[in-house]
Amino acid sequence: MAQVLADRINNLEESSTLAMSKKSRELAAQGHKVINLSIGEPDFKTPKHICDAAKDAIDKGFHSYTPVAGIPELRKAISEKFKRDNNIDWAPENIVVSTGAKHSLANVISVLVNPGDEVIILAPYWVSYSEMVKLAEGNSVVLEGAFENDFKVTAEQLEKAITEKTKVVMFASPNNPTGSVYSESELRAIAKVIEEHPNVFVLADEIYEYINFREEGHFSIGSIPEIKDRVITVNGMAKGFAMTGWRIGFIGAAKWIADGVEKLQGQITSGTNHIAQRASVVAWDDMSAAETMRKAYLQRRDIVVNLLKEIPGFKVNVPEGAFYAFPDVSAYFGKSDGEKVIANSDDLALWLLEKAYVATVAGSGFGAPNCIRISTAASEESLREAIARIKEAVATLK
Repeated sequence: MAQVLADRINNLEESSTLAMSKKSRELAAQGHKVINLSIGEPDFKTPKHICDAAKDAIDKGFHSYTPVAGIPELRKAISEKFKRDNNIDWAPENIVVSTGAKHSLANVISVLVNPGDEVIILAPYWVSYSEMVKLAEGNSVVLEGAFENDFKVTAEQLEKAITEKTKVVMFASPNNPTGSVYSESELRAIAKVIEEHPNVFVLADEIYEYINFREEGHFSIGSIPEIKDRVITVNGMAKGFAMTGWRIGFIGAAKWIADGVEKLQGQITSGTNHIAQRASVVAWDDMSAAETMRKAYLQRRDIVVNLLKEIPGFKVNVPEGAFYAFPDVSAYFGKSDGEKVIANSDDLALWLLEKAYVATVAGSGFGAPNCIRISTAASEESLREAIARIKEAVATLK
């Protein structure tokens, strides 16, 4: 029997973050003391009031299928959250709940993008963006933000990149992998550009909204009235509430887009986990645990950034959100430990895993091949040990 997968799968890249995490587990299983800083997962527990709501939902018998777009109670809670936290006025009918923010993003891309449409992706970007566009048979147009501008793309760059084929502009703020946060003024400048192109939509990934270190806090591009109906805001419970395994994501969008997402989801996954949805309804009732986590991530960021700056050749910016550091490590390209020549960030990330037993992720999968991503979602002890190992290892490269 011929074992031939569909072209769409053969053409798909494996997730670099999941690949490195898998490799690190393999080494750990062999007995090595691996410090895994490759995966973007909070190391905190889900807040108690959310867990209690899940237990209550089980006891009350919420075991049935759910409406495709989400249970009414959660859609109402999300609508209120958008108004309160984001100044975005979406009714419950504008909300669709999906199985994680990744699912939400894939849904929107599939609903909006036709074969040959261009999707402008502000880079560095999360690894799955371009692959989602590929699955929709669209074309990714990658715009790179300069290191000197905290990896952020300017409105001027965007204006030059838009063509008659442009359908969507997508980005994350706070950003994975860089931790960069677009300010209100930067987003308003981008919105001005979008306003001049009425057939272009914005897909704003705000999954790290509550892990923001800027004094002025988070600003949503979807709150700008002139382009509101063309902005799809994606968020979820995973990062801010340490609910990665609960798999709850959601969008807020114009009703015709939300209806399209609901139609697609109805044919693929239907409604999302009932217990997880019931638990999510109460998440915003108590934000104290989310704030405690945010403060811990800020403290860890400072530790990691300061330690990375001590490594010769590492160029390090100061992330303003999320839980990553994203140093430029290109100073080590072309160097060798006597056995292995480091040609690029892929080589360096794999070499650090095999030599120092520290799992990071190469920047190539994020559209930034000069960098590596280091997750700070780990204990301070583990982070200090990991950076010490990295420093000791790269000192052997000549």
